[in-house]
Amino acid sequence: MKEQIPPILRPAEVLPVELSTLVSRFSLELVSGEATTAVTGISMNTNDLREGDLFVAMPGLKTHGAVFAGKAIVLGARAVITDSAGLALMGEVGVPVARLEDPRLHLGDLAAFVYGNLPEKMPMLFGTTGTNGKTSTSYILEAILQQLGQVTGLTSTAERHIAGEVIVSRLTTPEPTEMHALLARMREAKVNAVAIEVSAQALTQHRIDGIHFDVVGFTNLSHDHLDDYADMAEYLVAKAGLFQPNRAKRGVVCLDSEYGERFAALAKIPYVTVATGKPADFTVTVTEEVPARTSFSVATPSGEVIESWLPIIGAHMASNAGLAIAMLIEAGFAVDHIRESVAGGIHAYLPGRTERVTGETGPDVYVDFGHSPDAFLNTLRAVRKVTRGKVIMLFGADGDRDASKRPAMAKVSAENCDVLVITDHHPRFEDPASIREVLVEAARDAKPELPVFDISPPEEAIRLAVSMAGVGDAVLWAGPGHQDYRDIRGVRTPYSARALARAALKEFGWS
Repeated sequence: MKEQIPPILRPAEVLPVELSTLVSRFSLELVSGEATTAVTGISMNTNDLREGDLFVAMPGLKTHGAVFAGKAIVLGARAVITDSAGLALMGEVGVPVARLEDPRLHLGDLAAFVYGNLPEKMPMLFGTTGTNGKTSTSYILEAILQQLGQVTGLTSTAERHIAGEVIVSRLTTPEPTEMHALLARMREAKVNAVAIEVSAQALTQHRIDGIHFDVVGFTNLSHDHLDDYADMAEYLVAKAGLFQPNRAKRGVVCLDSEYGERFAALAKIPYVTVATGKPADFTVTVTEEVPARTSFSVATPSGEVIESWLPIIGAHMASNAGLAIAMLIEAGFAVDHIRESVAGGIHAYLPGRTERVTGETGPDVYVDFGHSPDAFLNTLRAVRKVTRGKVIMLFGADGDRDASKRPAMAKVSAENCDVLVITDHHPRFEDPASIREVLVEAARDAKPELPVFDISPPEEAIRLAVSMAGVGDAVLWAGPGHQDYRDIRGVRTPYSARALARAALKEFGWS
């Protein structure tokens, strides 16, 4: 399966932009060619380059983009922007060339201008960051916005949505050239409100440059991505980059995690707080938890109460819904309108987020995308709360990613389940047996009496888990969630945890 299969989305029409306008607006130095040359798109990658594009050649991890300038021109690039190092590498080319030092720092603003994403033309923009819950909050936001009568867009780890059109995602937050093309296409489709999932990497790697959010939200912070950040303090600062005046107007901070107060202290924009079970501007109360849904209420700063429910389990999901509701109120939506719109529930489908794949009979089987210790803990607690019998946990760990969290993932799992099955996930270029060995050892150290099984491949692991489950029991398969592939030595192998779980249920006699 090729990496390029999920498409990069662009608007059908872009008003041509003359290079002279870009030279003036961004203080470029025109090195060669005609300033009257016009471009109708922008790309940093020849794999996505279209006829009429401006090609931005930047230094990369392994090589400089300027070495691909010739290929870009053959593919239809009308002009090139690069830095001094790129100019030295390119030599003479047959299209106009402009110099811009540190082009990565300007790429978002360049893309926004080329695609016409000027502040006065943009739909209402909501951005959500945090370790866990970004995707869920984004889907909940979009669902409520639709129930409020808005035409919506969404960009998340799982999918991109454009006024009802659904496309599989590639990155949690796409590169700025792709992001601004996507926003321009949303504008073209008359979208008037967009929910955007914002990763820490998107902030530190300038992927959301050129975007100014109306309201941003923070879910939580927990152990993850320490392969990208030196420690939790650096990771926290990266997330807090969203709550700055150059990024957003207003914010909402969830105080449910231990880092909530510390995150709020780093915010430089007006913000309010939301919490479950502790003082905050908005308070969330879980009123009922059953296998098919979670009911909750949200009390506003003025004392008004909004009651609703989600078709998914977990107090942490009620917290995400409370954050979404607070963000909408901060954006100016009336409390009464929101209350009326969600009184019959929030009709959100969250792909691979504690997704129940069970039929009318048999054990409850949930497939989840969680891949951190805190995500495991929240989801296991939610499953335990609605399960009469035993809880069977099934998971694997990513290869070539933050290995420091693996023992904690196994420990949390062992301490909160009755049977543990450890399998493979995305091994990438690591030896999957060595990953499983670390997980098994940590689980047995944490709870020596726990039945722990080391089963590879995952197709066999889910069969074993389901074979041990009966009516009243639950199986939680954490990690794969919505994804339709496994990364094995750089190859995306087609694979669906949801389909495998349903097949296992059918094999063992459950509908």
